[in-house]
Amino acid sequence: MIKRLHNMSTPSIHIWILCILFLAYSFLGVVPAFSADLETYRNLKKFNEILDLVEKNYVEEVNPSDVIKGAIDGMMKTLDPHSTYMTKEMYSELQVDTKGFFGGLGIVISMKEDMLTVVSPVEDTPAFKAGIKAGDQIIKIEGKDTKGIGIMDAVHKLRGPKGTSVTISIMREGFDKIRDFTITRDIIKIKSVKQRIFPDGIGYIRISSFQESTADELKEALEALNDKNHPVSGLVIDLRNNPGGLLDQAITVSDQFLKSGVIVSTKGRKDIAERIYKADDSGREPECPIIILINGGSASASEIVSGALRDNGRALLMGTQTFGKGVMQMIIPLKDGSAVKLTTARYFTPSGICIQAKGITPDIHVESVSAKADIKEKKNVIREKDLEGHLKADQPEEEESLEPENEGIESDYQLMRAIDLLKGWDIFNKMRKAQAVKG
Repeated sequence: MIKRLHNMSTPSIHIWILCILFLAYSFLGVVPAFSADLETYRNLKKFNEILDLVEKNYVEEVNPSDVIKGAIDGMMKTLDPHSTYMTKEMYSELQVDTKGFFGGLGIVISMKEDMLTVVSPVEDTPAFKAGIKAGDQIIKIEGKDTKGIGIMDAVHKLRGPKGTSVTISIMREGFDKIRDFTITRDIIKIKSVKQRIFPDGIGYIRISSFQESTADELKEALEALNDKNHPVSGLVIDLRNNPGGLLDQAITVSDQFLKSGVIVSTKGRKDIAERIYKADDSGREPECPIIILINGGSASASEIVSGALRDNGRALLMGTQTFGKGVMQMIIPLKDGSAVKLTTARYFTPSGICIQAKGITPDIHVESVSAKADIKEKKNVIREKDLEGHLKADQPEEEESLEPENEGIESDYQLMRAIDLLKGWDIFNKMRKAQAVKG
């Protein structure tokens, strides 16, 4: 027996040891924790046999590490689009993402019908300036087909040192053939919060993503807007095309507008995944009415903030249906420096609704600039329910000046509507106060 074990590969030895231990414990009437299902060990044995066949008989010599990584990637693809295995390099890139600067193009990507697809370009980045749009299918990267490519692999290919170029082949609604875009990489420094003020004291805050500095940037933006002598009369929070980011930042951002109440709750198979996050009264929360702009590109952390403020009666939502990502991922580092990003919980808005694959419906439905643009947005928009393998719904279903300015409003119908509503709100309140004084 010992001689036979010496002739086996290391994986075979491990499998046989596990099987022998399982039989021994079963004979004694004890089922150890690692042997919950004998079928698992049968499948592991089958995997080992196939790996051995490939190593010995494939037409060309294979690298066992590459084959095993491919098997791991395949296993993760059977789960949902957000669960993935990350190599050491990919994990490092993910950590860089959350810090808000990296060398690349500046696009958020996902998979739709097994095609690499742009969710949204990040404002003021090379991709944005080159004309890349939401819904664009990236057919090739540097001439190589992207069908079936993993998200992290694609990110690795798209990123690189500042000044280097990458050619991506794009197919878009309205294109008669694939078009090549050669884009020069730059350092993508994502300032996630921008602010400006419009006439009549209407404040505007744009949050483009949720990274490590977002809550601090928001605090600074609110302080800049809330001049003691001229406080804002209303506030627009723009979360359109915000793909999300860090959970703790979404919670802290929500807390800056709420004095009390539940922000979000999470539930999963394990008790550790069950949490309820609540707001604390800092005494600095804005008192003015708030409108949040949302659309099909508003996902994850954006939906947490939108749901928290709406369900607590603190804001109205205006725009179109959100993306619908109601699941949360845990990053689990491995000993070799790689990591697994695993979906471990669903999240629920304060009213107890899980928006997975459904999204959040705005209080006031407002489409974008024109009917033509609306149709185009509907065709191009990607939501959670469009991603292959998504978890099903639980129920069917540059620095801005702070001087008052109107520049850019005319081309943004949704923003115009939000500002008009806040102006009307302010006028109505002034009328009520004047009538009360007369009375």
